[in-house]
Amino acid sequence: MLTLMARSLSNRRTSVGLTLLVITLSVALFIGVEMVRTQARQSFANTISGTDLVVGARSGSINLLLYSVFRLGDATNNIGYDTYRRLASTKGIAWTIPLSLGDSHRGYRVVGTNLDYFRYYRFGQGQSLSLAKGAPFSGLFEVVLGSEVAAKLGYQLEDELVLAHGAGGSVSFSKHDEMPFRVVGVLAPTGTPVDRSLHVSLEAIEAIHLGWQGGSRRYAVSGEQAAEYDLTPKTLTAFLVGLDSKLQLLGVQRAINTNRSEPLSAILPGLALSQLWALLSQGERALAIVSGFVVAVGLIGMLTTLLASLGERRREMAILRAMGAGPRHIFLLLWGEAALLSLVGTLLGYLLAQLGVLALSPWARSNYGLELSLGLPANSVLWMMVAVQIAGSLAGVLPAWRAYRQTLNDGLTQRL
Repeated sequence: MLTLMARSLSNRRTSVGLTLLVITLSVALFIGVEMVRTQARQSFANTISGTDLVVGARSGSINLLLYSVFRLGDATNNIGYDTYRRLASTKGIAWTIPLSLGDSHRGYRVVGTNLDYFRYYRFGQGQSLSLAKGAPFSGLFEVVLGSEVAAKLGYQLEDELVLAHGAGGSVSFSKHDEMPFRVVGVLAPTGTPVDRSLHVSLEAIEAIHLGWQGGSRRYAVSGEQAAEYDLTPKTLTAFLVGLDSKLQLLGVQRAINTNRSEPLSAILPGLALSQLWALLSQGERALAIVSGFVVAVGLIGMLTTLLASLGERRREMAILRAMGAGPRHIFLLLWGEAALLSLVGTLLGYLLAQLGVLALSPWARSNYGLELSLGLPANSVLWMMVAVQIAGSLAGVLPAWRAYRQTLNDGLTQRL
């Protein structure tokens, strides 16, 4: 039966090939949307772990999460450094990581922080940051690069670079060129926004903004002159918090949110991420529905092709009957063809979706910070493939039933 089925499909290779192409493309879109959605969620979830609270100026929790953790967007306001130091000493807080954002280098964000960043920051399943080469910054004008920054821009240890004022694009006309930085370290890849960041000290951020006011330079200050200033930071963009005990979480969050010296927001990263997915769920659902309709159109196209070919194949069915095939064999032949086309189309669609994800990976990483990679299919993708196969097999029942009825009616007489 399988040999007969293969030869029958081979004799109609043109129409079968077009039908298979439609099924493959529709399944690739259907599965590709799910793969991107699943991997995007996983990529976001792996960006930060072990951090109990993210604290910033009063704003929405999603906006605070995006600019402080994912380096997307900008802060609505800053936090006073005195407020930060007072809150960092709050009972129950084990460690903090201060973050000062706002500058860039050739399209990559600059993060002002301290050595606690390398000591306490965790990503993935509790993995800590490690240096592929070099060491953390210790001097005023030293910078540690994320792995992607070093690879894409071709920087090596001891190279010099100049930071740009503001979180601009790849080209900036406001540069801190009077204070070049020396590369002293390159972080190992993490698959997070850390790879696309440049890390300097908080004092360095303060130094490069000496002489700047209102986003423009009022007077020039050299690097040697900057070292003589008091470079204690005045403001921060946000800070990450780790607690001694999870039992203290709500109490510390309430204390920060009700802080009277300045309005602040302390958010739980996991909860804010859940709110982000809830916000995007309507769009995800719409994409899933559209791709589902595309698959349905592909299967309907296969059904139409099989039904249209029945009239041309009545002589073939009569010959098969003459050779001893019964109506049951005719039914299985037609149904098996539909099931085989669905199976091959589903497998090819999955492979095409994997290739599409692989091709989109560099673009998604550079533009949206999403890590898309090849791997074993998720459970949701497997269920989708099974569902497509079942739907395709069911679509083959109608032409198989019609062929079965025709063979009973026609007998060995071909109706012309």
